[in-house]
Amino acid sequence: MENSLKSMAATNGIYLAILLSAITIIAYVVDLEILTSMWVSAGIFIIIIVFGIISTAKAKSLQSGFISFKEAFTAYFTTVVIGVIISTIVSIIIFNFIDPDAADFLKQQIIEKSTGMMESFGAPQEQIDLAIAEMQKQNQFEIGNQLKSLAFSIIFYCIVGLIIAFAMKKTDPEAV
Repeated sequence: MENSLKSMAATNGIYLAILLSAITIIAYVVDLEILTSMWVSAGIFIIIIVFGIISTAKAKSLQSGFISFKEAFTAYFTTVVIGVIISTIVSIIIFNFIDPDAADFLKQQIIEKSTGMMESFGAPQEQIDLAIAEMQKQNQFEIGNQLKSLAFSIIFYCIVGLIIAFAMKKTDPEAV
């Protein structure tokens, strides 16, 4: 049963990767500014969590409605990690090898949006200038920075997965 659980979770991870990669590629082709939208970021976050929950629920149903904490977490974690890693690889390829200028464009858009947000919150101009200078020094699309972001994302989604696994676990009373 463990192999079918991992296989199902891996398949869901591939579906998640395809969806996340498609969002990135479509935004790249249609309008790069889509990738700077907080709504798109929130939507991607929700999609990842939903895929993890669906994977855990499917694993639970594969086992007649009973699942251990470990199995629930494995189903969630496998799905999310595969999806996020493949999606990050697609982003690395697009923004570092295919079109590095797109990364520069996005960086400028992010700086402009951040500046506007800080101004709307009433931040002092010197603080805004300092933040802009710091953002201009960094390249969040550089391979190393994307890998760091991937690591932090996995840690964050892992914490969410622990909560979901705890909520979804159900012990078979006959097995005790």
